[in-house]
Amino acid sequence: MHRNEPHTTAWIKSSYSGDNGGNCIEIAPGIPDVVPVRDSKTPDTPALLFQRSTWQTFVTAIRQDTFHA
Repeated sequence: MHRNEPHTTAWIKSSYSGDNGGNCIEIAPGIPDVVPVRDSKTPDTPALLFQRSTWQTFVTAIRQDTFHA
């Protein structure tokens, strides 16, 4: 993955996110092997890159309500 690639790709925000700012992240799907993640409030900052399998494990845990506050 090239350093500039996440800036040239389409970013998507969760359908649970509102238009009021809030605490939102965006992902850039379609990049092989990794899932770039960035803060929607500061889109010009560097994205975090997660291995696709790691991201899927995280999303599954969220959906199964594995995390508790």
